[in-house]
Formats: sequence, structure tokens, C-alpha cells
Amino acid sequence: MIANIATDRKANLIGSIWMVAAMAIFAVEDSFVKAASVVLPVGQILMIFGLGGAAVFACLARLNNEPLYIKDAVSRPMRIRAYFEIVGRLFYFLAIAFTPLSSATVILQATPLVVVASAALLFGEKVGWRRWTAIFIGFVGVIIMVQPGTDSFSVLSILAVIGMIGFAGRDLASRAAPATLSTAILGLYGFLSIAVAGAMFSVWQGVSFVYPDTGTSLYVLGAITAGVAAYSCLMKAMRTGEVSAVTPFRYTRLLFGITLGVVLFDEQLTAVMVLGSGLIVFSGLFILWRGKSAG
Repeated sequence: MIANIATDRKANLIGSIWMVAAMAIFAVEDSFVKAASVVLPVGQILMIFGLGGAAVFACLARLNNEPLYIKDAVSRPMRIRAYFEIVGRLFYFLAIAFTPLSSATVILQATPLVVVASAALLFGEKVGWRRWTAIFIGFVGVIIMVQPGTDSFSVLSILAVIGMIGFAGRDLASRAAPATLSTAILGLYGFLSIAVAGAMFSVWQGVSFVYPDTGTSLYVLGAITAGVAAYSCLMKAMRTGEVSAVTPFRYTRLLFGITLGVVLFDEQLTAVMVLGSGLIVFSGLFILWRGKSAG
């Protein structure tokens, strides 16, 4: 009994470390994307980023002797997942490019709130009044960040909100994804969806291809490398230890994102940002805690 408890604690610790590493690297990826967007159109960044990540995961799949295409890869849940991946990535990349990295990162942290609320409404999962209250408080935090109806409101802040909703839809669809699909195959089709998002936006925007200089090319390469590494760490985290013990460490991305925004891009940490992020994180952690009970 004692040995099992010790093993569980060790697994939870290792899983938590993987999660913190994933969130730190995701924040680095965001920074590379923001830096590259100074020179390159967002659609082009998405295409290069998506194709680069897809190539890496395709190689990993082949090294594991996995076929790159199986029927389950185009199943209905995977098609829905691809749609939300396109929406989430496109609008979040736009948010990173045109709004402060720190505020976009904060709004993204509301994703778990949308996932829980949607699971209750769409899948009939039991959510009690306490968690509904926490969800409401979290959404208040998002409203505080966006500041609608005030002089500080910018319509561009809606980009991060739409991106967050897209990621929530992707996470919900992932729950229904066939178990036959490995991490490498999920990564391959996820990054291909990102490339499609970039191609669609580039056509809509009508912007010509821009040849990146050496520095910008390194930024994009860094984003691809960080994206693949972060995704891999995230999968390791979710498959090591208990989900309830590992998931709360997702919120460390907020700390990394704000820090990089302040240090690298001279962004300001405001009282509104502190209050909004505090409400979002508190709500998310409370929902995770209440998830162990009846709701």
C-alpha cells in the first residue's frame, strides 16, 4: 500500500514537471511567433509552422513504423478537431501578432472553463452550482481583460477570445478521437490543420509571399522546434500520473507568458491584468478541485 502511494506520488511529480516544461516551451513558441510576425504575414507563419511541425511528426511516426494514414484519421471527431484547430490557431496567432503577448496568454487560460461548461451542455456531464459559479467568475475575469464598453477596449482583444474558444472545441473533440491514433499521428494532423489555416488566411488576405531574412527564419525555426517539443512534453505529462494532479500546472503558462511579454516586448503588467488573470486561475483551479467530487 505504502509502495503504491509512493509510486503514485513519484508519477504525479514527474507528470507535473513535464507539464511545467510544456507550458514554458509553449510560451517560448508564442514569443518566436510574435517576433516573426514583425516581418512575415501571419498566414505565412502558420503555413511554415504547420508544415514544419507536420514533417517532424511524420518522421516520428515512420520511425515507429506507423502508417501516416488510417481510416480513423479522417473520422468525424478528427474532422471536427481539425476545424477547431484551424479556428483556435489562426485567431490565437493573430492575437499574438497584434495584441500584447501577456494579455493573449491570460485569456487563453480560460480554455478549461469553456471545456467544462461545454461538456455539461453538450455531453450531459454533471456540473454542480459551485462549479457553475466558478465558471461565471472565470468569464468575469475574461470580461475584465477585454474591457468592453470602456476607452481601453480594443476589438483586437476579441481575437484571443475566439482563439480560446477554438482551442476549447479542439480539446472537446480530442476526447472523442479514436484511441487507435498515436501521439505522433495526432500531432501530424494537428499541424497539417495549422498549415491549412495559414493557406486559407493567406488567400483571404491576398498578401504576397515574403522572403524572410536570416533572423526571421531562425524565429520561425525556433517556433517549430518549440511547438513540437511543447506538444511532446504535454503528451508525456497527460500520460504520467493522475490528470487531476498534473492539469493545474497548465496555469504556469500564464506566468511564463507574462514574464516573456514584459521582458522581451516591454509590455506593462497592469492592475486589470492581475485581477483578470487572478479570477481566471482561481476559477480553473477550483473547478479542478471540485471535479473530484459531485460538483
